[in-house]
Amino acid sequence: MRHNKKFNHLGRKHSHRKAMLANMAISLIMHKRITTTLPKARALRVYVEPLITKSKEDTTHSRRVVFSYLQNKYAITELFSTVATKVADRPGGYTRIIKLGRRANDDAEMAFIELVDFDENMAKTEAKKTRTRRSRKSASKAEKPAAEAASAETPVAETEAPEATVEAPAETPAE
Repeated sequence: MRHNKKFNHLGRKHSHRKAMLANMAISLIMHKRITTTLPKARALRVYVEPLITKSKEDTTHSRRVVFSYLQNKYAITELFSTVATKVADRPGGYTRIIKLGRRANDDAEMAFIELVDFDENMAKTEAKKTRTRRSRKSASKAEKPAAEAASAETPVAETEAPEATVEAPAETPAE
């Protein structure tokens, strides 16, 4: 019976699922974004987020605990150096899953999973959202007094340069 076994088995035995999630977690840590199926991405999120939380505390014990899951010293170094420093102030939710549609050959739902703090495109859009919106009327009113003050300080003769005018020849009606 499968009482209280609520995680997705992904159609694999325990050892295969464990190895697959470890490999996907290593790829996610090293590349910051991977494309996979939606159920695998959801399973990976549950697997990798506690490891990222452990990496916030850089102790020998936490390194050994994470190493027991990943078995890759280069991924551990990357996780504890660059990833942990970026997510140090974040209380959770280190990954983002974005659906991509369905795969052509087998119609599987595809998604990419990425580390939230490493996506430059989303960071730019979040920075744009922080600006306040102002109407044109208030901006034009603020510009008029500044323009009047600037013109009052400088003499008119210096600001206006003589323009060279070129007169077009007068057109004669053709008969």
